[in-house]
Amino acid sequence: MHKPFLHEAPAIRIADVTFVYPGSEQPVLNEASLHIRRGSFTAIIGGNGCGKSTLCKLFNGLIPHYYSGDFTGTVEICGVSAENRTVSELSRMVGYVYQDFDNQLVRPTVMDEANFAPLNYGLPDYRAMGARALDMCGLTHLKERYIWELSGGQKHLLALAGALSLEPDILVVDEPVSQLDPQHAKQVYNVLRQLNQVHGKTVIVIEHHTEFIGDYCEEVCLMEQGKVLWQRPVVQALNSLDDLERLGIQPPQVTKAAVQLSSILLNGGIAPGSLQDGHSIMVGSNSHSMGLSGYQLQQPYPITAEEAEVYFGELLHRHTAPPSLLDHSPTDARAGGISPADTTVKNPDDNQPRILQGDETERHPEHGTLVHFNRSVLRYRTIHKAEHEVLRGINLRLYEGERIALVGNNGAGKSSLLKLIAGIAKPSGGSVSIMGRNTKDLSMEQISANVAYVFQNPEDMFIEDNVYKEVAYGLKSRRHPEAEDKVQRMLTHFRLQSLKERDARLLSGGQQRRVSLAIGAAMMPRLILLDEPTANLDMSTREELLGTLQELEGHVRTVIIATHDMQLVHEWATRVIVLNQGVVAGDGTVSEIFADSELISRAGLVPTQMMDLSTRLGVLPPTSSPAEFAQYMYGILSGKEIHCHAASPQLV
Repeated sequence: MHKPFLHEAPAIRIADVTFVYPGSEQPVLNEASLHIRRGSFTAIIGGNGCGKSTLCKLFNGLIPHYYSGDFTGTVEICGVSAENRTVSELSRMVGYVYQDFDNQLVRPTVMDEANFAPLNYGLPDYRAMGARALDMCGLTHLKERYIWELSGGQKHLLALAGALSLEPDILVVDEPVSQLDPQHAKQVYNVLRQLNQVHGKTVIVIEHHTEFIGDYCEEVCLMEQGKVLWQRPVVQALNSLDDLERLGIQPPQVTKAAVQLSSILLNGGIAPGSLQDGHSIMVGSNSHSMGLSGYQLQQPYPITAEEAEVYFGELLHRHTAPPSLLDHSPTDARAGGISPADTTVKNPDDNQPRILQGDETERHPEHGTLVHFNRSVLRYRTIHKAEHEVLRGINLRLYEGERIALVGNNGAGKSSLLKLIAGIAKPSGGSVSIMGRNTKDLSMEQISANVAYVFQNPEDMFIEDNVYKEVAYGLKSRRHPEAEDKVQRMLTHFRLQSLKERDARLLSGGQQRRVSLAIGAAMMPRLILLDEPTANLDMSTREELLGTLQELEGHVRTVIIATHDMQLVHEWATRVIVLNQGVVAGDGTVSEIFADSELISRAGLVPTQMMDLSTRLGVLPPTSSPAEFAQYMYGILSGKEIHCHAASPQLV
């Protein structure tokens, strides 16, 4: 228990801190200063490599007490100088959940893990402390379970409980949602909100996803090149659009929609940046008669779906024509979100996929089968020697030219499916064929000539002592022609030139992700498998990834991405395969899959913020991008909306 006077001090005070890692000339922190009040919920944002994780390692004394390097400046935690406290002492004040939270779990059972920290401190009530931490994280019912039986979301919450068991005043969580399915991501953030609002913890998150920041955080700290550029309330921060754009940070989708609609209105119906054959796209033509030309939307723009529902609803009230233009008939088939042409079928057997009917040639490109799963099964033995089925009778054909998103909750079998394709695992039953050849008849080396697998944990791919050698290894070991040119292209594409002499294991999580992507892309394989490629990436690098995937299309027949990133699914995929409990629960286009709300809920998925807003406003089918929503809204406001989907009547 801290002394009463300490509660008047800020949770964190950092003044003029500079830190340089050994072997580097550039400071990763450069005169950084920060002031975080007690009881706040603060997000730290910035591009990969800007110093976010390094800054947070000041809070629990890992810098300068554990990581060596040149350090200057002042760090105070709850009024206590961190320089005069050991890491052990500071860990009683600051709980830390790292990006790779799996590495924090060191005991066999949930209860053992929760007790571990207070037990190691020799605290007599260690059992009660562990039990309280489990209760705060909603894990009491799992206390007897083994760690390896938990889902990814449950493991993350357990790492959180382990950090809370010492009852710290401050909790730091690095990338809370980077490896979690959307439903588990919301669960983790709901627990953080509870810890902040009910238990009074100061919560600090390092986060790239501004939608979560808008929904949960109170303050935002922006970092650039090792400096704290500013610290602002969340609404003001996420409306600081110039700074966010300059640093490649995407604001929430609803904020982008408001920005784009404002630009369309100011430009008399011309969508900003929308060109077809060199000509601007006119969204509507009667904005002058409606008094909309030059109209500017009110700021600040909304940052959450709830705020956007009110914001755009009020806009419709002020500027729409008679209500008949906005009403939609409840008897219209699309009023329920399903069009008459919808081919998704409801199968009463939940173990069977909801696959589209119709002509097979209409669903897939006119190319041959690249990968064929025929009643494929994958099992492994548990510690009790019982067999556990990860994949249960998978029947799939994957075709050349497809962009496939593999989605589902943690533990659904996505990574296992990719490993069967890559030959890392062999099927326990049934078969998997690649280009007509059974994987059981092929070695991993033979398969890797055509299939590149990019691991979920980037460090699993690192075998050399610097980034350049990592990217060059596969090309040079196979004596690939023009190897040097391809290495340089990959280093440039993934912004790794300045890091090429660094050990990849010592880079930030986002930088490591970029290295792993460069390793996989360098081989220009016919089939590339990406396991959670956007995890830990800032939004700028994420956009570059999409560009690189498009570049690869001339060399790669098929790309399969296992992902929890629903925006990536909407922007990139031509086909979505939903896994749930080891079976294919759905298979179709993005719009077809997301039209099935029951499937979405069962598979641990969550609609994007744009789809959520569309549903709130009664826009059917939901728009999938801010630009599409902005154009739709302009059509309504200018009286040019002629589609049967429209804003819900209660808004008019």
